Amino acid sequence: MTRVVLAEDGLLLREGLVSVLARFGFEVCAAVGNAEELVCVVAEHTPDLVITDLRMPPTFRDEGLQAALALRRIRPDLAVVVLSQYVQPEYATALLATGTGVGYLLKDRVADVNDFAASLRTVTEGGTVIDPDVVRRLLNRPSTPLAALSNREREVLALIAEGHSNSAVAGRLNVTEAGVAKHVGNILAKLDLPPAEDTNRRVLAVLTYLRA
Repeated sequence: MTRVVLAEDGLLLREGLVSVLARFGFEVCAAVGNAEELVCVVAEHTPDLVITDLRMPPTFRDEGLQAALALRRIRPDLAVVVLSQYVQPEYATALLATGTGVGYLLKDRVADVNDFAASLRTVTEGGTVIDPDVVRRLLNRPSTPLAALSNREREVLALIAEGHSNSAVAGRLNVTEAGVAKHVGNILAKLDLPPAEDTNRRVLAVLTYLRA
């Protein structure tokens, strides 16, 4: 029996998923409502599969995805399925970058419980399942210099483009100034903007952002 840890902040959906999983022979070890609890119960129960909502408390941005990525770094063999309400190709790309045994599905797909259960089994067997709508968006998405940036790096670059300093960006995003500096360094490296005496790399990064 496949052992599962579930993370979903909506109580009704969480209970519904627990019922569906039990119906199809999955053993739910724990069902929690936020990403912090998810990491803790995975360490406690060492499940075969993690199913997590993408957006969860406290900010409802990408806490579930970030927890999933962190868990995959610790346990590359851990099967992970991320559920999202929206088509967000950049998040699917980040998950795919961790290797096989992953799934990114829209919550609408859960309504077809048979297909949903089949997708979970595919992932636990080492396969990869991506929602068809996300695949279509990935195929149709134009390539830009910003494609290599993470979602948070794009947020930082957008605020820099608005004229904010590192300290101001840190305040807006509720992170440390050192964290912002690290993001800026990553942005400059990913945009292939090496140090040079006669250019301002931050300005060049902003110009790249505005062109894209």
